[in-house]
Amino acid sequence: MATAWSLTIDCASPGALAAFWAAALGYEPAPPPQGWSSWEDWFDDHDVPPTERDDGAFLHDPTGAAPGISFLRVPEAKTVKNRMHLDLAVGGGRHIDPAVRRSRVDAEVKRLAGLGATVLWEVPDHVTMADPEGNEFDVL
Repeated sequence: MATAWSLTIDCASPGALAAFWAAALGYEPAPPPQGWSSWEDWFDDHDVPPTERDDGAFLHDPTGAAPGISFLRVPEAKTVKNRMHLDLAVGGGRHIDPAVRRSRVDAEVKRLAGLGATVLWEVPDHVTMADPEGNEFDVL
C-alpha cells in the first residue's frame, strides 16, 4: 500500500519561504480545510493567536501530481549542509544535447536567483543553489 506523504521544511519565516518555493515550483498556497472559507476563519475558530499565525505555511501542487510542502517555524537557524535536498530537473536529461541542457539549467538558475536564491557552486551537469534561508537544492 502506498503511503501519502508530504515534505516539511523547518525555517525561520514560513510565509516568506513558502512564497519562494511556490514561485520556484509552480505550487500554490494550500486551500483552507473543508468547512472554512479562509485560513483566517480557521485560525479564529481554533483560537490561534495572531502572533502564531505565521508559524506555518502549506503549499500544494495545483495539478495534484506532486506532494504537498509544509513550512514550520523553528527557533534554531540552519547550521550545516542539508542531508536531503530537492533536485529541480529542468535540463531534460542526459539524452538531451549538453549545450541545450545547460542553457535550460542556466535560464532556471537566473530565474531562481531573481526570486532570492543564490548559487553555491556549479559543476558540468548541475548547479547547487540555496533558497533564501540557505537550504541547498540542485538545478539539473
